[in-house]
Amino acid sequence: MGGLREVAAPFVVTGPSGVAVRTRLKGLTAGDEEVLRLVGAHLGSLASRDLKARCVEGLEHSAESWAVRKRELTGVSSSRWAGSITKATHDQWALARHGQAAHIQGLEAGIRTIAHRLSLPVGAKGTKRAAGGYRSRREWHAKARRLRVLEDRLGRVRAERDAGRVRVVRGGRRLARTRHHLADAGLTAAQWRQRWEAGRWFLQADGESGKRFGNETIRITPEGEVSIKLPAPLAHLANAAHGRYVLAGRVRFAHRGQEWADRVAAHRAVAYRIHHDTGRDRWYVTASWQIPPTPTVPLEAALAHGVIGVDTNAGHLAAWRLDTHGNPIGDPRRFFYDLTGSAPHRDAQVRHALTRLLHWARSCGVKAIAVEDLDFQAEKTREKHGRRRRFRQLISGMPTGRLRARLVSMADATGITIIAVDPAYTSRWGAQHWQKPLTSTTRKTSRHDAASIAIGRRAQGHPIRRRTTPPPHDQSDRAGHRTVQADRRALGREEPRPRIPGPRTRCVPPDAERTRATRAPTTVRDARSDQEWVQDPLLLTE
Repeated sequence: MGGLREVAAPFVVTGPSGVAVRTRLKGLTAGDEEVLRLVGAHLGSLASRDLKARCVEGLEHSAESWAVRKRELTGVSSSRWAGSITKATHDQWALARHGQAAHIQGLEAGIRTIAHRLSLPVGAKGTKRAAGGYRSRREWHAKARRLRVLEDRLGRVRAERDAGRVRVVRGGRRLARTRHHLADAGLTAAQWRQRWEAGRWFLQADGESGKRFGNETIRITPEGEVSIKLPAPLAHLANAAHGRYVLAGRVRFAHRGQEWADRVAAHRAVAYRIHHDTGRDRWYVTASWQIPPTPTVPLEAALAHGVIGVDTNAGHLAAWRLDTHGNPIGDPRRFFYDLTGSAPHRDAQVRHALTRLLHWARSCGVKAIAVEDLDFQAEKTREKHGRRRRFRQLISGMPTGRLRARLVSMADATGITIIAVDPAYTSRWGAQHWQKPLTSTTRKTSRHDAASIAIGRRAQGHPIRRRTTPPPHDQSDRAGHRTVQADRRALGREEPRPRIPGPRTRCVPPDAERTRATRAPTTVRDARSDQEWVQDPLLLTE
């Protein structure tokens, strides 16, 4: 079809490659908390120094310079602490580099949009594919100035990328900017300082297979005892042998606890991270480890028991179950979540909605869930959508990345396969072909419900449109609606029904003898009929 982009083929999403579980450090004494603060602050200063050195190197980084930085850190900490710090530094630099590339793409997209609209006459109407001209000369002039600003900004960012320079803020750029808006954030200077210092601490250690309990730096025994290898300047604070400090509290992982215990008992690598929640004044420890990738299930095997199509929206997930032929079964389901409030609250809302979705899929016996492969990074700029601020806020509030990562991780534990499909035209074609036919007096089908059917059918390889309804044969004998999806191997599934000889009533077999004469046609008024009823005699039974 002209004007439509090519739709990508659906694919099975690969499973997670790692696991992370978190629990609270309870029963800590004042001395334990003070030691954790001192160790975190000391290692945090070393991490800041190493990050600065890495940013200075830029593209000139090499294995030799990495070894030099690690040797410098080893003297003021330990070899394992130095390895964890340098590895975290490289990961942070690579993440900043990736964000820099995304920023350049956003600036280029904005410049293209503004340049196109400036080239059109003022007030020119746009199309579905491209925006029109600006509404007034005033707006045209303001956008011309903004175009120059974006071009200058793009030039600076490109020059920084070519030079290998990145901008990184340990502790978070958002928290750093909050320092100038304490009243709006509801914080005092002391509270902000406490959060800032806690955000810049460094208390994380990589695991090592073959070492005792999988980690020599931060060690947690199967019984829950936590001990930390103190850096060299803080070795005098040790309360155990070999310069270690044992915390008074015990930990227990409720989620995947048995899996963690098995790894620790087998001395397999487990990485730990200790952090402080200043808002609730609590300490937490996060354990993470790698898992072997789950074998990818073939698409045909995953769809053997049908599929559940899921349409992602700002406040809910719209889902509908489809059989193997692409027909909707039962009623649609909705799983709501609230994305207001703090980040932990939003994350919990997403997890609860996905938990209900997976439980419903397991109860139905379905082994596959189809979702859209959404990415709104280049679709939510104000240059693309202009004054549509509410729409930009809508798509910005949809947790596409977090929801997909959560869904893949949670579905892997339940044995359900996630299939990603191209999101092109699913809402439009779903509403066009499925919304009205599935709406009745007892069920109101929304546009999102119809889109979930389109997503599921695309995952199965079926066309989104429904089968064409043939016209009825006769006013007195209707053929009915033929809108269900037949199997693709069925012969003649799109042809009209075969003509069956005999009377045109379904209650009489084709070879039955007519028992009455036909009536006179009603096209001629006042015409007398010379036909009469013919009644067979009653059957005599012996």
